[in-house]
Parts: sequence; structure tokens; C-alpha cells
Amino acid sequence: MLGEREDLNSDPHRSSFTPLLTGSQSSPMEPQGKQVEGAGRSYWRWSKEDFFPEQSFENLAAYKAALSETGHRLRERLFSRSTPEMEMVELRRASENDMKRCLNWWDLIWLCFGSVVGSGIFVVTGQAAREDAGPAVIISYAISGLSALLSVFCYTEFSVEIPVAGGSFSFLRIELGDFIAFITAGNILLEAVVGAAGLGRSWSSYFASMISDNSNFLRISVKGLPEGFNLLDPLAFAVLWIANGIAMFGTRQTSIINWIGSMASAALIVFVIIAGLAHGKLSNLDPFFPYGAEGVFRAAAVVYWSYTGFDMVATLAEEIKKPSRDIPIGLVGSMSMITVIYCLMCLALTMMVKYTDIDPNAAFSVAFVSIGMKWAKYIVSVCALKGITSSLLVGALGQARYTTQIARAHMIPPWFALVHPKTGTPIYATLLTTTLSSIVGFFTSLDILSAVLSFSTLFIFMLMAVALLVRRYYVKGITPPNQLNKLRACLIVIMVSCIVGTAIWNMENGWWIGYVVSFSFWFVGTLALQLLPKQQAPKKWGIPLVPWLPSLSIGMNMFLIGSLGVVAIWRFLICTAVMILYYLFVGVHATYDIAHSNHPEPLTGQSGFA
Repeated sequence: MLGEREDLNSDPHRSSFTPLLTGSQSSPMEPQGKQVEGAGRSYWRWSKEDFFPEQSFENLAAYKAALSETGHRLRERLFSRSTPEMEMVELRRASENDMKRCLNWWDLIWLCFGSVVGSGIFVVTGQAAREDAGPAVIISYAISGLSALLSVFCYTEFSVEIPVAGGSFSFLRIELGDFIAFITAGNILLEAVVGAAGLGRSWSSYFASMISDNSNFLRISVKGLPEGFNLLDPLAFAVLWIANGIAMFGTRQTSIINWIGSMASAALIVFVIIAGLAHGKLSNLDPFFPYGAEGVFRAAAVVYWSYTGFDMVATLAEEIKKPSRDIPIGLVGSMSMITVIYCLMCLALTMMVKYTDIDPNAAFSVAFVSIGMKWAKYIVSVCALKGITSSLLVGALGQARYTTQIARAHMIPPWFALVHPKTGTPIYATLLTTTLSSIVGFFTSLDILSAVLSFSTLFIFMLMAVALLVRRYYVKGITPPNQLNKLRACLIVIMVSCIVGTAIWNMENGWWIGYVVSFSFWFVGTLALQLLPKQQAPKKWGIPLVPWLPSLSIGMNMFLIGSLGVVAIWRFLICTAVMILYYLFVGVHATYDIAHSNHPEPLTGQSGFA
């Protein structure tokens, strides 16, 4: 995990992406809007060389030869690390045209608000309150909000220091290596597809609730399909294509549409909170913990979806005018406010309706109908539709930028990295995520989508906290080997103690002594890390209380992962197995060829914990 970084300046065997991307070197300060070599070619092209330009895929013989070297290539690429310069300068040439720096802190606040609020409170709250936590869903949201805020701190520090479109993919590739970054990339794409599909189906549910008491009114039931995949949703399919089509035309235009709509949504949310609390009954909060503490944490893991939009906003760093100022204000400020809003909305919902009567698909609309305010359901539905639409718009921006950076690294075909010269947006990447998400949203129910999405998101956020600790305590060529070994030991102790604690929690008769022991090991591991000298400090903005807050983030994310249940874990493992197969047959060979395009000698590298 803590392998060699591909150093652009000092390593004689450094990897270089230059030949397959473009020609000459450039500075990180190169003017925005500058077109690199290759920009004169037509954007609308789809030759084999655009999809698979690497040597391993020239012909069948070359591919067979590459497969015969899979073991050697895998060992080399497993822990090879990128550099900030590689991610911010070299890889950007694969897009041929720059994205436009057109966003400021005001845009980020409303992008974050629109993305997060629409993708959470109106989507999974009903399901979590009715089936998992009851009125204690308020606490579930507070727990998830704290965990999300810790992850926001990690994303903010990385985004300020490394303002690139790849977000967590680029950050993990720099700190934890090529293979970990690939698994992250797979989960990012899974999150993009599943998240957008869930939003599309939720949009359909709320629209249906405006014209019928049945939230499945506009869906087509097919008896031959298995449960959870038998309600076809053509409206969700259409909405996803419309929202993503808007995002293709320009980032600035999408941002303006979003913040105007999000301010209107904010006013409607205030109405929902005030009206809900005014007509609510305290008796509906009893019992407050109908499913016990286990249900609260299970719900916290599911409603984590409510906070996933902020990572999409972090991918816009390449298009922000002043990242060091705008990102902390936009992310940390808006997420703190959103956590409070979520808790108040949950309180209003559970006071209006007994948790057993909450509609899992369109909770707030049906709740107002139940208290005699039938007209208010239209306000709620409009608010929900606007919030979900904003989430779709911002998600379309973020998903495409994740995909763009993954394609720039040749982990998927570099054709998807191309940025259109006029719109300044990655149209091909947007089309990829739109096609996949619209198909998934057409077939798959919301409960299945939310569990898969939460696992992928929590897994990535956990890795981000680990990467931040690595960044603070390890610098290649500076950190002594004995301190590197101590860092590895501390991280192992922290992660194992969190896994053990989570396993004990999920046992039918968990022992209190087990909690004490696992917490003690977590505390000792973090304290030992505190005593190690830090190797570098953030230059512009940094997360406070390192290593305690990142270590706590690791623990909370692992705990929430464990609360999702065995089925979600199996779904995640199956998806990861498919990703690894792709990496072995395609990804490792493409990245190996790019790394050796200038230097045929093998890279020197060291493994992480091995």
C-alpha cells in the first residue's frame, strides 16, 4: 500500500504517459483553455486507436504476449504510485482540451446543497425510518453526518492541495498505489451508476405521488422478473437522459440552473420543517428506539447515501477559480448546515406519522396527506423533484469527471477522457454513465440500489482517511524505513481493531469486553501514530487533529459498512471480483504499457505491508 511513487523529477525509471497522450511537457500553471496537441482532430471519432492505443492491444498476438506476462506486470503495477504533477499536468493532456475554470465558493455551496439534499432526505429516509430505526432515524442521520463531515475534511485537504477532476481516484492513486486506485475506480463507477439510477427511480416515485396515492403508479409490473427487478420505470429512464443532457452543454450553465433551483428548494424545505413540526404529535415518537441500537446503526449505514453528493462536488476542483479558498467554504460549510437540516426534517416526518405508516418511497408527500394537508403534498413533491433534479445535474457533472480521470489513466479506454472543445465538458464520459445508470434505473428497485451504493461509498471514504494518514506520515526518499514500518503497523492495528469491533457488534451476543479490547487497540494504534513525526504538512488547508479525526473516520466508516448486513457485503465482493477480472485482462496491461512508453526498464517498487 505504501509503495514507490512515480517521481517525475528524480526517478530514472519513472513512468511517463507522455507519448500516448501528447508531445511536449507543460507547466501546472499553463493557461486555461489552452488546447494540447491533438485538439485539431475531430472530437466525434471512434477508431480502435481511440479506445485501445496501448501496445498490448495492437493485435491478437500482442495481447497473448501481454497475458503471458500478467504476473510480472501485476507485481510491478500493484503498488506503483502516481504524483500530483502526473495527475494535474501529464494526464490532463489525454483530454486534448481543458475544462473551464468557471466556479467559485457560491457555486460550490449550492452545488453541494443541491447534490446532497436531493440525493438523501427525499430518497431513503422513509425506508430507513419504517424498516430500520423508527423515530431514532434522527440519530442515524446525526451519526452519518458526523462520519460524512470527517470524510469531507479529508476530501477538502486533498482537493485544495491537488485540484484535479479525479477526486478520490487521483488522491488514492498518489498515496496508496495503482491497484487500490483501480478498485476505487470500479467502486466510483458503481456508485455513479447506482446512485443516478436510484435518483431516477425516486424522481419517478415522487412524480407519481402527485397524481396517485400509489408511488408505483407509473411503473410497469412484469411477473416473470425476480422481486426487486420486476417494476420497470420508463420515466426514470427518460429523466436520467434529460438531466445528463443538460450537464453536457456546460458546467457554468448547469451551476446557474442548480443554484437558482436550490434556493427555491431551501425555501420549500423550511416550509416542510415548520408545517411538519406544527402539525406533528410527540406521541408518534414513542417508542423512539423500536429496533434498538442495532437498527439505528443499520439505518445510519443506509442513509449515508444522503451525504454522498459532496464527493461529486470535489471532482469539480479542476474547474474552480480559487481552490484553496472556495473548496473549504463550499464543502465544510454546506455539509455542516445540511446535517442540521436533515435532523430537523426527520423530526418533522416522524412527528407527523407513526413510523409504521411511513411510505418508504415518497415519505414526506404521503405524510402530509395523512395529517389532512393533501394540498401540501404537491409542495413537498415539487420540492423533492427539484432536489432530486439538482442531485441528478450535479451527479452528472461529478460522475463524468471521475470517469474522465480514470480514462486519462487508461484504466478504461482513453476515448472517454476527451473534453469537447466548445462546451469544455467530457461528453463521452457523460454518455457512458448515463447509458449504464438509465438501464439499471429502468429495472432495479430502490432498496437494492441504496444498499449497494452505501457500501461502495463507505469503502471509498474509509480509504480516503487511510490515504490522508499516509500523506501526512510518509514521503518517499525522506521517511526512514523504520518509521515506514511503524506507520504500517499503526494502520494495521487501527484497521484490524475496527474490523473486530464491528464483527463483535454484529454477533447475536456481543461481549462488552470485546468492545473494550477493540477500542483500546484502536486508541493505542492512533496514539502511537500521534507520537510519530509527521513528514509533511498541508500547504494551504488541512484537516485538524491528525491522526485522531482520520482514524475516527476509518472506524466509523468500517462500523457503518458492517451494519449493512451480509447480503450487501456479498454484492460488494461479487462486484469487486468482476473488477479484478477486468483489471487482470485489460487494466493492468493498459497501465503497464503507458508506464513503459518511454522507459522499457521495469519500475522499481516496494510493496506496502508485504
